[in-house]
Amino acid sequence: MIMMQIEGVESLPRALVLLGSELAVVIIICVVLNLIARLVLGRIGLIPRMHDHQERLAGIRRQIRLVLVFTCIALCLGVVLLNGYLIYRQTDPYVQTTEWIDAIPSDFWLKLALGIAKVIGLVIVGRILISLLQRLLNGMMQKAKAFEGIRANDESIEVFFTSLTSILSNSIKFLVLIGAASLLSMPENLVSYLLTALYIYLFIAIGLLVVKAVAAIVDSLDALSKKYSSPDNWLRHYEKLSILIPLFRRCLEYVIYVAVASLVVLQLSFIQHLAAFGPRLTKVIGIFFISRVIVEVGYIVIDRFQQEQEHLTEKERKQRLTLVPLMKSVMKYVVFFTAFLMALNALNLNPAPLLAGAGIMGIVIGLGAQPLINDLVSGLFILFESLYLVGDYIETGEGRGVVESIDIRTTRLRDPGGQQHILRNGQIDNVINFSKRYTYAEVEVGVAYDTDLDHAYAVLQECGRQIRENNSNVLDDMQVQGLQNFGESELLLRTVTRVKPGCHQQVSRDLRKLIKEAFDREDIEIPFARRVLIFKPQDEKKLPS
Repeated sequence: MIMMQIEGVESLPRALVLLGSELAVVIIICVVLNLIARLVLGRIGLIPRMHDHQERLAGIRRQIRLVLVFTCIALCLGVVLLNGYLIYRQTDPYVQTTEWIDAIPSDFWLKLALGIAKVIGLVIVGRILISLLQRLLNGMMQKAKAFEGIRANDESIEVFFTSLTSILSNSIKFLVLIGAASLLSMPENLVSYLLTALYIYLFIAIGLLVVKAVAAIVDSLDALSKKYSSPDNWLRHYEKLSILIPLFRRCLEYVIYVAVASLVVLQLSFIQHLAAFGPRLTKVIGIFFISRVIVEVGYIVIDRFQQEQEHLTEKERKQRLTLVPLMKSVMKYVVFFTAFLMALNALNLNPAPLLAGAGIMGIVIGLGAQPLINDLVSGLFILFESLYLVGDYIETGEGRGVVESIDIRTTRLRDPGGQQHILRNGQIDNVINFSKRYTYAEVEVGVAYDTDLDHAYAVLQECGRQIRENNSNVLDDMQVQGLQNFGESELLLRTVTRVKPGCHQQVSRDLRKLIKEAFDREDIEIPFARRVLIFKPQDEKKLPS
């Protein structure tokens, strides 16, 4: 009818009239569909069982109205663009439209109406499914949060179920869109592209959801492990291994990201060949994590070996303290080097040329790094011959102090002033070790020339007896060796006391205090330097009055 009315109009005005008529038809169809949907949902709302679902029905009406508005806008824009394209090509839109209408089968409009009705029904069913899923997932979230009374993972659980609800809702909307395209007999390529887009969305969304699920599960297991750990079960080691939890979570996330990327790439034919790298990268991530687990478990085993010291001598205990850090270091480098070779193999890279190149490079570097090799060899001899151990008090030409650590290349000393000395093993000569079996606390004290030496010797012997009774580090009685030297104003007496290794300085300090107190009680003078000023007679005139 409309085509017949505008047939006699001139070409350009006729095209504009045709465009306006088509836009009016599109708008009228969308308005009619909206009225039909509103009428149908209104009738459904009158059913007694649906009185409690009025808000849900109102939400469905809003969704249908929103879809029809966007559809109307898209169709109007398409009509304008199509007519503009025909005018640009100098084709009469009226003639072209008439040909298209004549080519439409007689039952097309009936099928279109039935398809639109089915699409409306599909939208209603999808909206009801989304509402039911939201209620179901909300109940599951509350039960998960109440499990075992654990509150530390509430945030992770909420994030997981919120994301799951969003993914399922969007997936249902995608399926409704694909179903609508099929019901309206859209081109097969369009349906195929929509399915591909749905697959890609699901892969990415489910991957991110699994990441959130991993976070929730890891937080739950962490809280449960802390709750049920005790010294009597295997969970007593969990505190030491808990440092691996963040690494475990990150590795799982990276594995999921790689898997998602591989699945997405498989959906795109022009880059499908890149999906082969996914399993290889997953192996590399797994190798890295397992190597870290082996290192941490090895640390626990070595520390447990060190803690078994009930029946060890002092020397054996120090040997363990010295060797344990070295064992940890060697084990760590061996594990990581092996993991590196396995990672190369997982990436289909042959490690043999790399190792050969490393060997040649090592020879070249070794020829120019003789001091480094000297330090390494000296360090090995120090360790194997036990020249000194961690905790020993030693003196070298470079410094003196307590040994804090012995590495393959260096030795670290802490001197009495608190400063740390880092010595190269190849430069350490003439080591004096004060911690082998025993050492002597040497104390020299001066007395006046008129002092009764026998009396002074007896007082010193009494001081030696007292310090041996009160100090467990003293191994034997003091030896008064006698007169050591004639000084300008004093007689120097020497005493030595055998003490435990490394205790000579403190025992010497305690002994000096006892000797000073004893000499004061016995009126034995400890002379000190005196200065006498002599003024000549001629200088008296210059003195102030």
